Amino acid sequence: MSTENDKKLDDMIARALKIDVPELDMPELPEIETGKVTAIRPKRRPSPPAWLAMAATVAVAAIISVRMLGSSVEYDSLAEQVLAHIDHEPAALVVTDRVVGDDRLHAVVPADLAELDHSAGLITYAQSCVINGRTVPHLVIQGKHGPVTILLMPGEHVDEAIDVMGDHVNGVILPVGDGSIAIVGELEEPLDGIRKKVLSSVTWGT
Repeated sequence: MSTENDKKLDDMIARALKIDVPELDMPELPEIETGKVTAIRPKRRPSPPAWLAMAATVAVAAIISVRMLGSSVEYDSLAEQVLAHIDHEPAALVVTDRVVGDDRLHAVVPADLAELDHSAGLITYAQSCVINGRTVPHLVIQGKHGPVTILLMPGEHVDEAIDVMGDHVNGVILPVGDGSIAIVGELEEPLDGIRKKVLSSVTWGT
């Protein structure tokens, strides 16, 4: 038996069903002239050489950024800065018998900075680097137990010899006139003979 509320609901539904709903009028779309349609080519992925070029660009940018950031770092001592610089250039510490050419050596060690002969040893690396805001020659010679780093620093005066000790290296910063020379090699590397050869082969320019 229907209740009064049920009757009201039925009446409401009945009235709703009597409402006229207009038909949906869809506009006609204009015809497309296929002769004027330009096909969109799918994007092609860069070829492997392009990827390599992009990766090389990113790597160079990263190296430059690291060097720029490193130049603003303050060190407690000259010895600490020398060790940090060597750590930042691991590519220099390669065992090789390939000698640096005279043109390259003279470009890195110009005559007005220092005169250098080959009696110090087999020079296998020569690069201009920055120590304490000054551009200095960074050289590497081949020792008995591996590469030995030599930094010629005519503008870095030290009063006495300074030991340079790292986790895997040992070395010294020697006073030479108004400047100094850093010599750093492997822990097992005997540096006494190298010191004598380097000191005798380097003369500061005027």
